[in-house]
Amino acid sequence: MSAPQATTTTPDPDAKTAELQRAFAMFNQVSAELTQAYEALQARVTSLTEELAIANGELGRQFQEKEALSERLSSLLDALPAGVVLLDSSASVVAVNPAAMAMFGADMLGRHWGDVVRAHLEPTLTVGEWLLGEGRVSIAESLLASAGGKILLIHDVTAAHQMKTELERSQRLAAMGEMAASLAHQLRTPLAAALLYTSNLGQPGVADESRAKFSEKASGQLRRLERLIQDVLLFARGESIGRDVIPASDLLAEAAQTVEPLMREHGLDFAAVDGCEGAIIVGSRKALFGALVNLLENAMQATPVGGKICLTGNRRGDLLAISVRDSGSGIARETQTRIFEPFFTTKGQGTGLGLAIAVGVARAHGGTIELFSEPGNGAEFVITLPLGSAESGIENNG
Repeated sequence: MSAPQATTTTPDPDAKTAELQRAFAMFNQVSAELTQAYEALQARVTSLTEELAIANGELGRQFQEKEALSERLSSLLDALPAGVVLLDSSASVVAVNPAAMAMFGADMLGRHWGDVVRAHLEPTLTVGEWLLGEGRVSIAESLLASAGGKILLIHDVTAAHQMKTELERSQRLAAMGEMAASLAHQLRTPLAAALLYTSNLGQPGVADESRAKFSEKASGQLRRLERLIQDVLLFARGESIGRDVIPASDLLAEAAQTVEPLMREHGLDFAAVDGCEGAIIVGSRKALFGALVNLLENAMQATPVGGKICLTGNRRGDLLAISVRDSGSGIARETQTRIFEPFFTTKGQGTGLGLAIAVGVARAHGGTIELFSEPGNGAEFVITLPLGSAESGIENNG
């Protein structure tokens, strides 16, 4: 008996062909997709290349514009007559223009600004203005938020200051010219009285008592005449401001001690309130004292017996306010508009120059003087002055 024979399966050629066709179709589909993706990628690359070229061109154009702007700014700074100084966060000089270099020297680069100031500048009584050699400059500063430093702009104000001084002098002389006739009358009156009294001294038979009386009256009229002439000269030339270092409390105390006996003699209640808090003023002690006493004497003359006068000094930040207030009848509104005019007076024996001189003194010290008054409710004059430094004898203006 023979063994069974194995059966052999013959592959179907059609099925194999169909499978190959499906594989080939899939390959074609994938190839087409890859071709499309490549084409899209190539188009994107081309687009990005164009955009990059445009961006590079724009950056190049902006760089060129910045370069041109930088050159223009550099040329402008070089041509600018004002000095420009750039400070870093530690106040060291990092850049200057030629004008600043001409003012302070080429060695200022790298130095601390404080050292440059001490070497070349001397403060004045005007805030923000300094003496530089024979000239005068103003300094304005601006913070650089991004760099943490400062930029300083320095102007030469020598000519402007000279013109201001000449203008003030011309205004004073013009005011004197306008009131020349009135001044002549005021001079003639005490002069005539003095001549009359002195002529009586030469009369025979005049008793010693009468002679002494005539002499005293003649001397009084001559003193009045001398005071009038001094006021006129002081107003005409303007007050010369010194470099005295003046504790404000001492100035108030000196003025109070001077007028307090007169206040008692006139039956007035006088008070001095010191709120100066160690404030220092730099200038002319004599001029400031004279202006303050003048205000106190005016208040005394305007206040009836039993009234009150108050002298007050208050520190307000970098300023000092000195107030003279009285409880008199106040100043009429029409008079207030002219109260500081030269030669304007409401007193029969006054020269009309006291308040005008006080205004000049305040302005010369970089300050102001103001009047506050309601008719029937007293008057208050306030002198406001910038503070100074006791160590350097100069004003604290930076």
